[in-house]
Amino acid sequence: MSDTVIRVERLSKKYSLGAAKVRHNTLRDHLIGGIKSLFTKDQRPSQDASIFWALKAISLEIKQGEVVGIIGRNGAGKSTLLKILARITDPTSGVAEIHGRVGSLLEVGTGFHSELTGRENTYLNGAILGMTKKEIDRKFDEIVAFAEVERFVDTPVKHYSSGMYLRLAFAVAAHLEPEILLIDEVLAVGDVAFQRKCLGKMGDVARQGRTILFVSHNMAAVENLCSTAYLLGNGQLVTSGTTKTVVDAYLSSISALCKTPLEHRTDREGNGRLRFTDIEFCSDDGVPTAVAQSGQTLLISVAYASTSETVKNVEISISIYALNGQFMLQLNNEMVGADFESVPEVGQFSCRVERFPLSPGQYSISLCCRANGIVADWVQQAVLLTVEPGDFYGTGRLPPATHGGFLVPQKWQIQSNLKTRQCIAGIKQRKSCEI
Repeated sequence: MSDTVIRVERLSKKYSLGAAKVRHNTLRDHLIGGIKSLFTKDQRPSQDASIFWALKAISLEIKQGEVVGIIGRNGAGKSTLLKILARITDPTSGVAEIHGRVGSLLEVGTGFHSELTGRENTYLNGAILGMTKKEIDRKFDEIVAFAEVERFVDTPVKHYSSGMYLRLAFAVAAHLEPEILLIDEVLAVGDVAFQRKCLGKMGDVARQGRTILFVSHNMAAVENLCSTAYLLGNGQLVTSGTTKTVVDAYLSSISALCKTPLEHRTDREGNGRLRFTDIEFCSDDGVPTAVAQSGQTLLISVAYASTSETVKNVEISISIYALNGQFMLQLNNEMVGADFESVPEVGQFSCRVERFPLSPGQYSISLCCRANGIVADWVQQAVLLTVEPGDFYGTGRLPPATHGGFLVPQKWQIQSNLKTRQCIAGIKQRKSCEI
């Protein structure tokens, strides 16, 4: 008997862009369609322009007990692949076979009903996974303890915070003993302690011989957890192999991507009311620079253009990541009380960082703009920032790059501890008497 639990052969998935397909199934539909046709021209986009291929002829095989990372940029097809394997959506063509009971966590609260309590959702989700009530009873206390929602287990989950919702959703998916566990980038929602807890649980699941597919942008987590990995790009399989080999290929692709001018980037999200067009780094005296220095002032300027003169309540986030995907630093105007109630139609946002706190190395920068709470533009890995050694501490010394990436001001001192000195003197005196 084969030990292959997931087999994907020439799997493809396409989506139609633009208007939904018209189906005249009722008299009302026929009448409305006829009236619309009187006032609209027959504008039919070309077949190619109206179709988006999320996956194109993907083929792979995963053995029982393998822990596999699926990595790639946004829009690469990672989530679509997991949704097909979880039977949430159907492929357009190709084969996707999966042998075994599947537990999936593809977005926060997948399979939860907001009106039901945490207890009821645990039993509902377990039943969906094919568990008996007796099996769920046996695991229930462990699930609730892991999720840290004991006080709220009989409260409808619509009243949960996003963190509570996520903790319970993950706990159910991981503890009900699925043979195959599919996990998307939902761990980014939790805090650091919870992420560490989840990774530990996934490690326990893997050691029990169960199969895990893990989609993440955190390369450190992927390298720590997964033995093999697949890199997807534009819906196609780019490469596969050992995790280190695939992660290295992905990091190289980031460098190439960041060379594309910001205004020409098409892999962006948002309603487009405001779009980033350029980003520039300057030194303390305003001179453009290609690199930053640890401990020196850095001025980050982001140019933009909007489609309206009335873009209100603008929030700008500049997020800085290590190349392995580890989040390092976020700069945000609202956090420091710099409210942009309205902005010019064309302009630039500037953020001044005194004593830039990152140690030498390369980092990627993602840009996000919200207007009235709605994402207007979001470009991940918009540009690379190179940080060179600088005299952050005024001593000419910096820690090695392997000793963490964040530098903080610190003061040290030493002082005499009288009690300790008296204790040591007493010990010495007793020893001399014994002699």
